Amino acid sequence: MSRSERINFGSRLGVVLATAGSAVGLGNVWRFPFMTGHNGGAAFILIYLGCILLLGIPGMISEFIVGRHSASNAARSYRRLANGTPWMVIGYMGVFTSMLILGFYAVVAGWCLQYLFASLAEKLQGDAAFVSRYFADFSSDPVKPALWAVVFVLITHVVVSRGIRDGIEKASKLLMPLLFVLLVFIVVASCMLPGAGKGVEFLFKPDFSKLNTGVFLEALGQAFFSLSLGTACLCTYASYFGRRTNLAGAAVQIALIDTLIAILAGLMIFPAAFSVGVHPDSGPSLIFITLPNVFREAFIGVPAVGYVVSVLFYALMSLAALTSTISMHEIGTAFFHEELKLSRRGGAAIVTVLCCVMTVLCSLSFGACPGLSVAGRSLMDCFDYITAQVLMPLAAFLTCLFVGWYIPRKVVADELSNHGSYDAWYTGLYLYSVRIVCPLGILAIFLHQFGLI
Repeated sequence: MSRSERINFGSRLGVVLATAGSAVGLGNVWRFPFMTGHNGGAAFILIYLGCILLLGIPGMISEFIVGRHSASNAARSYRRLANGTPWMVIGYMGVFTSMLILGFYAVVAGWCLQYLFASLAEKLQGDAAFVSRYFADFSSDPVKPALWAVVFVLITHVVVSRGIRDGIEKASKLLMPLLFVLLVFIVVASCMLPGAGKGVEFLFKPDFSKLNTGVFLEALGQAFFSLSLGTACLCTYASYFGRRTNLAGAAVQIALIDTLIAILAGLMIFPAAFSVGVHPDSGPSLIFITLPNVFREAFIGVPAVGYVVSVLFYALMSLAALTSTISMHEIGTAFFHEELKLSRRGGAAIVTVLCCVMTVLCSLSFGACPGLSVAGRSLMDCFDYITAQVLMPLAAFLTCLFVGWYIPRKVVADELSNHGSYDAWYTGLYLYSVRIVCPLGILAIFLHQFGLI
């Protein structure tokens, strides 16, 4: 498929919202607020923003350069620029990684759908012990979580199979503003609760005494994972960017949207939690065990508001998950569509079938069939570990070296300046970052995850 035959995003807004949607996900809600509150509040946010500038934005631009220059799926994009050298493996690694992520991420997305309908039916009414039992019973059921996960994959399939402009771009223009509106509504409701000020203070009060090397590495890791670096998602979406798209400008806007939503998530969670004397934890337990009880207790005096907030919260979670699964699905869809010369719907169907199989196995491994494990880890945890701890950092590390040291500087300069359309004065600074700073930062993340530093 030539560049002239390839359909691009129809507007600048579509570019930003679709790509930001790929970055915004459940991690913005269950990881960033917790890390901020326990690592110095505003002090951590400042370090996080610095890490976004040092690692996140240059890393995004690197994948943008590869994707837009080649205007192909991730595997072919790297292969074209690699000229037959082993560098081309990065693209295939990204496609493989995205498939694994979609396989287990859809399980958690399915949980969100279940909790949305449970909230609508008022089935989450009960004390902390009841909510904990509810999650344990549901997640260990052999049918329900697998069924919801498959439903979520099929919803994703419907969007992706409709194409770039009629599917992904239209969906992003609807989902992202809706997600933001829901988030702001819940933030306002949460911050109006008695004692909510303590939660806001916990999130934003700078405590520089907590800052150390470990906190810096945590901020570096959060910046890396929050922007979906190393999954080939950014590369794939960039292949649909028009020639007039400012790559650096788009990267900055996407990073700002992602960070804003993460901070708003903290304003949604901590004021409500502190109003009822609960210190929220991190991970899935925050979303599916802690928060249902927090919302019930926080709005016990006005149960109608508590009902609305609970429903909107899980609607918000489902939307955030959907924007991420769409991007993960598109990576594989573009690959099979172009490499196997299939129709777009045919490529999407292959990804959907493969991911439905993986997501059912991951769901069963989490509770109903603990025997589905590798090296003592459930299949779901195994997929999570392999992608987050190994494949994503490795792919991002290699991409930085590839763009910084292998690709001709003229290619980089042309993409950053849109072939001389404007002065990309930061080209030298970007190259220094992607050649030296980013590889060292990703290496630090990799070593920190394994407890080596």
